[in-house]
Amino acid sequence: MPNQRKKIIAANWKMHKTFHEGIALLVELNMLISSKPTKHTIVVAPPYIHLQSAVHAVADTGIKVAAQNCHQAPQGAYTGEVSAEMLQSVGAEYVILGHSERRQYFGETDELVAQKIKAATDFGLKVIFCCGESLAEREAGTHFELVKHQITTALKSFQPRVIKDVVVAYEPVWAIGTGLTASPEQAQEMHAFIRETLQGLFGAEIANNTPILYGGSMKPANANGLLSQPDVDGGLIGGASLIAQDFFDIIHSIPA
Repeated sequence: MPNQRKKIIAANWKMHKTFHEGIALLVELNMLISSKPTKHTIVVAPPYIHLQSAVHAVADTGIKVAAQNCHQAPQGAYTGEVSAEMLQSVGAEYVILGHSERRQYFGETDELVAQKIKAATDFGLKVIFCCGESLAEREAGTHFELVKHQITTALKSFQPRVIKDVVVAYEPVWAIGTGLTASPEQAQEMHAFIRETLQGLFGAEIANNTPILYGGSMKPANANGLLSQPDVDGGLIGGASLIAQDFFDIIHSIPA
């Protein structure tokens, strides 16, 4: 019997698109989706400069808006940072936390990610929590241990009512921006392991109802194979989300 978890396709624009380019992309995406609506949850995570305009641009379309990060403090002298409350105040509904690029380039730890998750959920934001291993970690055979540690450290202190607002995104870091992609079987193996880890922490109900997205170079050519796996509940899309038609094609690659 197919699972009843909601399918989520999320676009992470990263540091791409000027203001006018971003609005044009949203307009094109709106037109495509209105021509062939979907029952699945669509999330768009543009850079901060787009957030308020993006909320207005997708109003009444069903598309949700996410930020790509937030600070762990509610306010303060943190030049250049943005708080969860600020995101909530402009209409963002989701925030991506723990992305591999935040970990790699900005030194974010699992402990810091846990603080950010608390800050975000305190203000009613849903969290797309990212975890995943590097190529060296996979080749060394430590990828399961590493992912379990990331999940446990970041999430273990939260009550189930908080975890209900968390979506997990598995990022095989070796497949981000490299052109490599985990095979459907590799993705399923890790997603099943993540669900097993969640069950150990929070019980079967939470584990069975938590969407787990694949976040490693999903594109129209490989989306159906990945999205057909029983524990792959959607995708966190990078490069392909910058082309409206590609992103639209991924949305409609979800098996009926």
